[in-house]
Amino acid sequence: MRRLLLTALVVGAALAGCGSDKPKPTPLQTLTPTIAGKQVWSASVNSVRFPLVVAVRNGNFFVAGTDGTVLALEAETGREVWRGDAGTPLAAGVGSDGRFASVVTRDNEVVTFDAGKLLWRQRVPSRVVTPPLVAGERVFVMSVDRAVHAFDALDGRRLWTLQRPGDALTLSQAGVIAAYKNNLLVGQGSRLAALDPLKGTLLWEAPMASPRGTNEVERLADLLGPALRLGDKVCARAFQSAVACVDASRGAALWTRNAGGTDAIGGNEEVLFGADASDRITAWKTASGDVAWSNEKLLYRGLSGMVAAGPTVVFGDSEGYVHFLSTTSGEQQLRLPTDGSAVVATPALSGTTVLVATRKGGLYAFRPN
Repeated sequence: MRRLLLTALVVGAALAGCGSDKPKPTPLQTLTPTIAGKQVWSASVNSVRFPLVVAVRNGNFFVAGTDGTVLALEAETGREVWRGDAGTPLAAGVGSDGRFASVVTRDNEVVTFDAGKLLWRQRVPSRVVTPPLVAGERVFVMSVDRAVHAFDALDGRRLWTLQRPGDALTLSQAGVIAAYKNNLLVGQGSRLAALDPLKGTLLWEAPMASPRGTNEVERLADLLGPALRLGDKVCARAFQSAVACVDASRGAALWTRNAGGTDAIGGNEEVLFGADASDRITAWKTASGDVAWSNEKLLYRGLSGMVAAGPTVVFGDSEGYVHFLSTTSGEQQLRLPTDGSAVVATPALSGTTVLVATRKGGLYAFRPN
């Protein structure tokens, strides 16, 4: 019980940091576009007031709204492939393997669909904010107390649960749960752990940060999802602490760089990108962790997570603008508007189409050229 109460306190502290004493967003400078790019389609859900992560599979985006609506949209055209309804507000989503899609409600129910048809519901004992992972006809769910649950995707049968001793304080923000070959990767505090997905047993774990501070809040360094997988390399941000990469084939840390920040990182084989608490953007060389460039022109604009789309890094801000920067230099290339509300999820990429979701529920697809 103490763990969950402390988690609630972290949420309150985070919200308090968004108050009137926060510095005003840096005004946007006049920008002459240096690349072509445009909005190619749009759709909507009622709103997005939970930690949405858009799933991308087989040329489709899988998205959800606060009210429990779940959608599969064709990335190329925005055509609705199917629609489902969890029947109650959501706390986490979406996970999908292309066939099955899973979300979690505010009542801690895991809800799974097959092509829009509701298959089953299963309750877990504690709150969930991390989207489920659907892989190998299984649904994996990690709750805020870092317990991991595995269910059969076909019938919802519980297969195993792993609960490891951990810190009393955990972060109420989407964490890391991902697949790597035959391993299930999960964030356990500041460490990345690999589990046997059939049994739930620990295979290895690697540190991605060294938490420091005088109290539990300052030492909080949970890994933030979604993690970035680049071949055998898995990279992620540890909350307010570090950016790091691990060799998942060996379970060994490659490099760690101290870097404050509260959102997931993006990147490619050459460069990783992320913004710190003041929205200073830094790019690190993927191979070494050395700084490649930085950009301070968007300070305090409430930047989202980032995605690399070819030679361009794409992200949104709290006023609904979508920004396009050069991956090699950090120079601003293009800026496009949405509906004026905050971009709330890390943009998702399918082929050449980037999907951005806003607080009001706007779903906007762009193609930078």
